[in-house]
Parts: sequence; structure tokens; C-alpha cells
Amino acid sequence: MNGPITTRSVIVERQLPHPAEKVWLALTQGPLIEEWLMKNDFRPVVGHKFTFRSEPMPQWDGVIDGEVTEVQSHTRLSYTWSASGLKSVVTWTLTPVEGGTHLRMEQSGFRPDQEANYRGATYGWQRFISNLERVLGERA
Repeated sequence: MNGPITTRSVIVERQLPHPAEKVWLALTQGPLIEEWLMKNDFRPVVGHKFTFRSEPMPQWDGVIDGEVTEVQSHTRLSYTWSASGLKSVVTWTLTPVEGGTHLRMEQSGFRPDQEANYRGATYGWQRFISNLERVLGERA
């Protein structure tokens, strides 16, 4: 008998010199999301189905389908992330700290046979969150 499949997560954490309200806007407002992540039709409403779109690349059509699963204004946002056979969940947690906000992003659900997806996400999220930091800094 086989046991449960063990999955892995990509986790990125940053201390941002911005209030949680400002970070929340960048995570939930479509035009801002487009500046640091991808084109989208995102809305921070539980049950809302959305699509992130970018340029297609080898092995990927550039489309990510998602559904919002949790919204706790200014503190927690979670949505499904489905692309190229990967079914995962992205969860953002914002914690106010002195001088700004502690941001934690976790993308969970990478199966052992999805090493390429895991490596791609590990690289991609570092870049996306650097872009997020840039966008937040430009809108100070």
C-alpha cells in the first residue's frame, strides 16, 4: 500500500518598507499585478476564477488558471495556480512589523515528479517578488 504523496513548497520571504495596505493593493489590484507579475483578470473575491497570462515559452503556453480561495484583507490571500499539469496553491501572508511589512509567499503542492516546475517556480518567484519590490518603491 502506498502512503500519501509528499509535496514540496517554494517559500519566499521579504521585509518590505511599506505598510501592509500598500502591499495588499499590489497583490490584489489587476493593473498593479500586471506591473510585477502578469496580465490578469484577478479580483480579490473568494470563488473568483481568473487567468494570469504571459508570453508563451517552450514547455509552457503562458497561461495560468486560478481561483481565489481565501481573502483576509491586508493579511492573507490564497489562490489556486494551475498550469502545465501543475496544480498548486499560492498563499500570501502579510504581517505588520516595525518599519513596514513582512511578506511571505508560499506556493505549495509540487509533486516529486515535478522537479522542473519546482525549479522554475523557485527562480520565477525570486524575480517576481523583486519586481513587486520595485513597483512598491516606484509608488511611494
